[in-house]
Amino acid sequence: MKFFSKKLLKIAISLSLVAVWFLPANYGYAQEGQPDGPVYNVQDGDTLWDIALRFGVSVEELEIYNGITDASQIPVGTELVIPGMEGVQGILVTKEVPYGENLRSLSRRYQVPKEALARLNRITSPNELFTGAYLIIPDGNAAAPATDRVALAPGQSLLELAVLQGVTPWTLVTTNGLKGTWDVLPGDVLRVSGEGAVDGPGALPGRIKAIEVGPLPMIQGKTSVIRLTTQNELSAKGALGDREFTFFRLEDGSYVSLQGVHAMTEPGFYPLSVNGSLADGTPFAFSQQVYVQDGGYAYETLVVKPETVDPANTEPEDELWNALPVAVNLERDWDEIFQSPVSPLFAECYPSFYGSRRSYNGSPYAYFHTGLDFCGGVGSEIYAPAPGVVVYTGTLTVRGNATMIDHGWGVYTGYMHQSEILVSVGDYVETGDLIGLVGGTGRVTGSHLHMEIWAGGVQVDPMDWLERSYP
Repeated sequence: MKFFSKKLLKIAISLSLVAVWFLPANYGYAQEGQPDGPVYNVQDGDTLWDIALRFGVSVEELEIYNGITDASQIPVGTELVIPGMEGVQGILVTKEVPYGENLRSLSRRYQVPKEALARLNRITSPNELFTGAYLIIPDGNAAAPATDRVALAPGQSLLELAVLQGVTPWTLVTTNGLKGTWDVLPGDVLRVSGEGAVDGPGALPGRIKAIEVGPLPMIQGKTSVIRLTTQNELSAKGALGDREFTFFRLEDGSYVSLQGVHAMTEPGFYPLSVNGSLADGTPFAFSQQVYVQDGGYAYETLVVKPETVDPANTEPEDELWNALPVAVNLERDWDEIFQSPVSPLFAECYPSFYGSRRSYNGSPYAYFHTGLDFCGGVGSEIYAPAPGVVVYTGTLTVRGNATMIDHGWGVYTGYMHQSEILVSVGDYVETGDLIGLVGGTGRVTGSHLHMEIWAGGVQVDPMDWLERSYP
C-alpha cells in the first residue's frame, strides 16, 4: 500500500510540472485585471481624437480604458489598449486602402481571415472599404511577404493552375483561405509565393502591376488621373459613376485616363470601375467606392442681358456646345503644360475663377462658372495653349464669338466672348498660334476671355492645366 502511495505521489508531481510548463506566457497578466484587447503605439503627430476616429471608438472610452487623465499629454510610444476588441491580440497598425483592393484580396495579402478583418475594422458592408479608408492590421501581418497574383482562367481547374505555378493545390487553398479546391471561380485572383514578387492591386491579375488614382479624395471640378501599369498589352475601359472613360497607352507601356469630375457633383461616394481583358483573354473587372469632396467654390451674383439667361436660348445652345467635346481622338497632340492663352500682361489677371456658383438677375445659385476668365481689353490677342485641331467656330447668344479646339484623348479647350475669330474649323494650331481677339460678346459684364478645358466630356478647372503637366 505504501508503494502505491509513493508511486501515485510521483505521478501527481510530474503532472503538476507538466501543467506549469504549458501555462500561457501571459497567464499572470490576465490575473492582474489588465484591460484585454489589441494595443496601438502612439505615433508622432497622433492625437487622442485621431486615434479614436481611426479605431471607431470614442475619446471617452479611450481615456477610461487606459486611465488617461490628460488627453493632451500622450507621449509618442504610449501603448493604448483599444476597447471593444477583446479577444484580438497584438500591436495594431493602420494601412490606407489603395484602389484595387477588397476584403477578400486584403485578407489574402495580409494572411488574416476575412471574418477577423471585418470584426477588427467593424466592417458591415463592402462599401466601407473605399479608396483611402484606413484598415487596421495586427502587427506581423502588416509586413506579410510579397506574393504573385494569378487569375484562374476560364475553363481552368485549381489543379491545373497549381501545376503551372509549381505548387500543390492545397497550398493554394490554405494561402488564399479557400474552403477547398472547388471554392474558386474563373477570374478569381489568388496569391502565390514567388521570388522577386511585387505587391500590386490584390483584386486584379498579377500582370497589372499597379493602378494609381489621383487626386484622392477626388474633388469637384478637378481632373482625375487613372493609370494602369501592366506587364503586357491589354484592353481596358472604366467608369466613374455613370460616366464611362477611355484608357490610352503611354510610351512606357502603361495606360492612362483623364476624367473630369463635374463641378456640381454632390459630395459623397461614387463607384470607380475598371474592366477589360489581358492579352491571353483572361478577363478582369473591379469596382471600388471613391469619395468626391466639395471644391469650396465661391458665390457670385451677376446682372446680365435677359436674353442670355432665357431657356429658349440657353438650352439649345448648351446642347450644341456640350455635344462638341464628346468625340475621343486616340492621338494626343500635347506633351507639356498648357500655356496661358493671353499675353504676359494679362496672364495672371483673373476677373473670375472656375467653379464659382452663380446667380443671374436674382436667380437661385443653380449655375456655375464653367471656365477661367482672363483680363483683356477688346482686341487683345488670344493664343492656342497647346497643339490641336479647331472643331468649332461660331457666334452664340451666351458664349458670343466662340472657338473650340480638340487636343486629343478627349481633352478640349474653348474660348468665348471674342471680338474676332482668326481660325477656321479644320485648322491645326500649334502652341502660341494667334487664334482670336478678346471681346465682350455674349453673356458678359465687360470685355474678357473666358477659357474652358474639358476632360472626358466634363468642364474642369483650367488653372490645374496651366500649373501642371497631364498625364
